[in-house]
Amino acid sequence: MTTAQAKPRMQALYDKTVAGSLKERFGYTNVNQIPKITKIVINMGLGDAVANPKIIDSAVKELGMITGQKPVVTRAKKAIAGFKLRQGMPIGAAVTLRSERMWEFLDRLITLSLPRVRDFRGVSGRAFDGAGNYTLGLKEQIVFPEIDFDKVDKIKGMNITVVTTAKTNAEAKELLTGLGMPFRN
Repeated sequence: MTTAQAKPRMQALYDKTVAGSLKERFGYTNVNQIPKITKIVINMGLGDAVANPKIIDSAVKELGMITGQKPVVTRAKKAIAGFKLRQGMPIGAAVTLRSERMWEFLDRLITLSLPRVRDFRGVSGRAFDGAGNYTLGLKEQIVFPEIDFDKVDKIKGMNITVVTTAKTNAEAKELLTGLGMPFRN
């Protein structure tokens, strides 16, 4: 990033207000103790890809449009005869976002996409893993404005994991609340 470019809006919000309020609320003595977001991982698991491999291509294209980064095709680690799945078959797509793209995606997720979810009342405040990471599941990819509804062949869900340096769930929840994540409880 050059000095002429401005920081993403979410990163500026974190630097100006959220980091200071977290330091004050939890009594951190060192700036490195303040929780921060390190990466966001978006994963699309596509079980239907066993019967129709073309679903993987559309998922990779849509995930690339949503994130602005080329997804990695995930493959089956083990063969499962009951699902007609062989080892090495493509069954999903994943993207790991860091730095500017991560902040811009988080901004779009909170301000544009989540309010577009049908019957949205907020995200669950209990989806933390105990180590300060938050996972959010979306049932359809069409809540993102980058996706053209008319060109979607199949509705696909995705998991979005926000990885933080927070040590506890309370610290991580306070961090995401400060950034505007709409928790319902």
